[in-house]
Amino acid sequence: MTRTERIAALEALARDRVLILDGAMGTQIQDLKLDEDGYRGERFADWPSAIKGNNDILNLTTPDAVKAIHKAYFEAGSDIVETNTFSATTIAQADYDMQDLANEIAREGARLARQAADEVEAETGSPRGVAGAIGPTNKTLSISPDVNDPGFRDIDFDTVRQAYYDQAEAMAEFVDFFLIETVFDTLNAKAAIKALMDLRAATGTDLPIMISGTITDRSGRTLSGQTAEAFWYSVRHARPWAVGLNCALGAEEMRPYIAEIARLADTRIIAYPNAGLPNDMGEYDEQPDQTASFVSEWAEHGLVNVLGGCCGTTPDHIRAIAKAVKDVQPRRPAKRERAMRLSGLEPFELSA
Repeated sequence: MTRTERIAALEALARDRVLILDGAMGTQIQDLKLDEDGYRGERFADWPSAIKGNNDILNLTTPDAVKAIHKAYFEAGSDIVETNTFSATTIAQADYDMQDLANEIAREGARLARQAADEVEAETGSPRGVAGAIGPTNKTLSISPDVNDPGFRDIDFDTVRQAYYDQAEAMAEFVDFFLIETVFDTLNAKAAIKALMDLRAATGTDLPIMISGTITDRSGRTLSGQTAEAFWYSVRHARPWAVGLNCALGAEEMRPYIAEIARLADTRIIAYPNAGLPNDMGEYDEQPDQTASFVSEWAEHGLVNVLGGCCGTTPDHIRAIAKAVKDVQPRRPAKRERAMRLSGLEPFELSA
């Protein structure tokens, strides 16, 4: 199946049922119980900096384990898995002095996910997609890192845009979608959007874009201060294939914000909450049937098109979600004109 055929097949499926995304990569990596040597492998045995916790480097040091996690999620019912590239940018990898490896990490992460998808696709005959995960980086363009100097920024837009461009270019051969996720600062997300548009112009790579923000707490706002509604209006110019929320909140707490975006957006809604809120030890206790119960109610009320899980979720969570929504009709996105009327704005067209 070619990439064009696969995307078309997934779009056709999305008209008939809720698509299933994967669950947490980090949670599965934690279960590997790797120590510093486990992260280093042979290649980085003498690396001068500590690298434990750099989950993306495992694309290079333990590729079989990363691929096995992708396959476990496919076997649990995922239609699409995310690449293990959340931090595969020069900006994020600088924490480990591995910025020069960022592009290799991104490419290998995408290649491993593609291998897993192709193998499952060949076995089942059903399309299996790969979303190139583009995380927020550990720098923010909207908030000063210095409380004594609100106007200070330790990074600029062009630097962030270039880092995202390089990451996307490295993944482009193997992915079916780009997923700009865990957006806490929409200006960072705009840098990613600009990077993808620039990549399209430079190379002709025109893949669907999904965008997922993060409501950081019960205030209902992102870290940079936007409501769910404001977040949608800030990214809608990218004409995303799907838009929604992930991380920070469990499904019970996330529901009103997903409902708000679903009320306005003229595209598909994606949602992948945490397995509840963390306990006092920072662990997630929500069981698969509990998560599935929450998100299946969203589906039954016509709020979502793509469902998965974030922190604390496992293949068992994804299996339960897939089972719970298998006979539920997906949300029907509002026409652009109707969405504009609901928002009090006039419809408009964007140039390419």
